[in-house]
Amino acid sequence: MTHQDTDVLVLGAGIVGICNAIALNEKGFNVTLVDRDEPSEATSFGNAGVISQWACIPQSMPGLWKKVPKWLLDPSGPLSIRWSYFPRMLPWLVEFLKSGSVEKLPAIADAMLNLNRPNLDLYKQLLKGTGHENLIEDCSYVFVTRSKTKMNLETLEWKLRRERGVPIQAITGDEARELEPDLSPSIQNGVLINGQGRTTNPGRLGKVIAEKAIAQGVKYFKAEVKRIVPLTNGGYEIVTDNGNKQASKLVLTAGVWSAKLLKDFGVNVLLEAERGYHLIFKEPDVTLKNSILDADNKFVSSSMEMGMRSAGTAEFAGVDAPPNYKRALIFKDHAKSLFPKLNTSSVQEWMGRRPSPPDSVPYIGEVPGYPGLFYGFGHAHLGLTGAPMTGRMIAGLASNQPLNIDMTPYRLDRF
Repeated sequence: MTHQDTDVLVLGAGIVGICNAIALNEKGFNVTLVDRDEPSEATSFGNAGVISQWACIPQSMPGLWKKVPKWLLDPSGPLSIRWSYFPRMLPWLVEFLKSGSVEKLPAIADAMLNLNRPNLDLYKQLLKGTGHENLIEDCSYVFVTRSKTKMNLETLEWKLRRERGVPIQAITGDEARELEPDLSPSIQNGVLINGQGRTTNPGRLGKVIAEKAIAQGVKYFKAEVKRIVPLTNGGYEIVTDNGNKQASKLVLTAGVWSAKLLKDFGVNVLLEAERGYHLIFKEPDVTLKNSILDADNKFVSSSMEMGMRSAGTAEFAGVDAPPNYKRALIFKDHAKSLFPKLNTSSVQEWMGRRPSPPDSVPYIGEVPGYPGLFYGFGHAHLGLTGAPMTGRMIAGLASNQPLNIDMTPYRLDRF
């Protein structure tokens, strides 16, 4: 590679962009990371902190449509759609429901697992030598329910996991409380997914890796990207509110904002801003050793440096609609019913926009017809989990040393 060929712009400094920057830097590229905010400030800042290396179940599953009306009618339910926005999301919704067919699920589950499986180890490698290795902890993912009947591990969801070697173990309510003494006596049954990881501060995790990248030579350019312009002799120019920059290669990791930047290239991507809320209990009086998923109310709780965080509802209202923080405050009652000792007097709410494709598989690859224009976005609920491997995949493609992974399931034009 000539020196000029090694210049790469990575647009978007969430956790996916940060992991791309460091992976490209390690391949010998001269990388500039571009964002209007500081690293790891937007969607990457707020999530349940789960590093789910066994994640292989998409959001859309057979029969899900039957549950949707009930969820939408329940103000404290896990799903909300602003009706004025509904017509605009219809094409996405049609593909979402089609993705949940029994025939499509095995390939989707494989694509998710291939991306997610290596990441707990990759994060430990990324943190090595930073002095912040304790940001990642090994743990289990504990699914709990108040139902007296055991969780049915013969359903399609659990069968897909078992076929892929996911370490699953059914437990009683008492066994769940042995693991997590603060759980409510009302919990009757549960399931453990072992071999998981979690971070005690997702926002800080991104910042620590960004600092390492910058120490290794990655440059940071704070600017809002207005558009991308292909250059006649190859390469790309970004037009920003802080001047323009050129590079021979460009990587688009701007989450929900990526789709808009691709429109200038005649590329229309099915991507929805699935707005997720979280609530932090600042002085919780409850400490969790694992990530807890309340299977009845569909939310996840985890202990973090800033308190206990509960996260998990989905709202569809477009990218720019103002937040509806009632969606975050739902967690007050839900979390109190799960952890009776929880102190709910001091809370802080937050909203972020998850970039969600219809089939829960992110878009990763090179834009057809535009050499050197790469993309890695659309990780939905699994951006934190999938970031390191996404960086490796794109760094491999950019340096003509692709990994031994079939990239077809991640294509932009699959719908």
